[in-house]
Amino acid sequence: MPSLLEKGRLFRELHYGCRAFIIPNPWDVGTARLLVNLGFQALATTSAGYAFSVGKRDGDVERDAITTHISAIAFAVDVPISADLQNGFEHAPEAVAESIRLAAEAGAVGGSIEDATGHADKPIYDKGYAAERIRAATEAARRLPHPFTLTARAENYLYDRSNLKDTIERLQAYQEAGADVLYAPGLRTQEDIRELVRSVDRPVNVLMGIPGLELNLSALSELGVRRVSVGSALSRVALGAFLRAAHEMQSSGTFKFADQAISYAELNGLFGAEDRR
Repeated sequence: MPSLLEKGRLFRELHYGCRAFIIPNPWDVGTARLLVNLGFQALATTSAGYAFSVGKRDGDVERDAITTHISAIAFAVDVPISADLQNGFEHAPEAVAESIRLAAEAGAVGGSIEDATGHADKPIYDKGYAAERIRAATEAARRLPHPFTLTARAENYLYDRSNLKDTIERLQAYQEAGADVLYAPGLRTQEDIRELVRSVDRPVNVLMGIPGLELNLSALSELGVRRVSVGSALSRVALGAFLRAAHEMQSSGTFKFADQAISYAELNGLFGAEDRR
C-alpha cells in the first residue's frame, strides 16, 4: 500500500497531465475496489451516493459518519482518494479547516469544499465569506504532513443560479484563496466549460453524467478540462436498476431483470475470490 505522501504526490501530478483523467465516485468499499480493479488511478467519494446507501437524504449524514466512510474506502484501496466534504459540515472557517484535517487523518489526499449554505432561503454563501472559508481550508491543507489537493466548488448551477459570470468570479476568488482545483458542477454547455477554463489558472474539474451534456473525455481534454467526475451518477444507475427490478417483481411477478445481471462467477472474480458456489 503506497504511503499518503506517495498518494498525495500522485494525485497532484494527475492534474497536470496532457489530458483529462476520470475520477469516478464509488459509494462503498465494494464499488471502490471494483473501480480500482478496472484500472482507475484515483477515486472520489460521493456524499449523495453514500447517504443513499445508508438510507438517508444527501446532506443528512453527520461529519463523523462521513469521516468513517472516507477511512473505510481510503484504506481498502491503493489509489488516491479525494473526499466529498460538502460545505465542510459547518459554516465557520475554522470548522471547515477541521474537516480538512479530519479527512486527511482518515486517509484522503484531496477534498472538496462547496459554497452552498444548506439553507433554502439563502443557498449560497456571500462570495467574500465563501473565499474566507476556502482560505481556511487551504491553510489547514498546507499544514498537513502529506500533499492534499483542495478543490473549491461554486454551486450556483445546482441551485437555479445559472450565472456564469458570478460563477467564474467566485472560482477566481477561491483560486486567490489558495484552492488547487476549481469546480462548478452543473455547467451544461461546451461554451460555458471553455469560458471557465480560460478564466482561471488552476485545473478544472467538470461533472459529467448530466442529461443534455454529451462530451467524451477527448472533447473535454481539448477544452482544457483536467479532471472529470460523475458525482452520484454511478450510485443512481445502480439504484435505478435495483428499483426497476423490484418494480418488475412487485407489479408482474416476473424476474426478467436477472437476465441483465453480471454473473456470480464474474463478479466474484473481480474481487479476487474463487468461485466456491
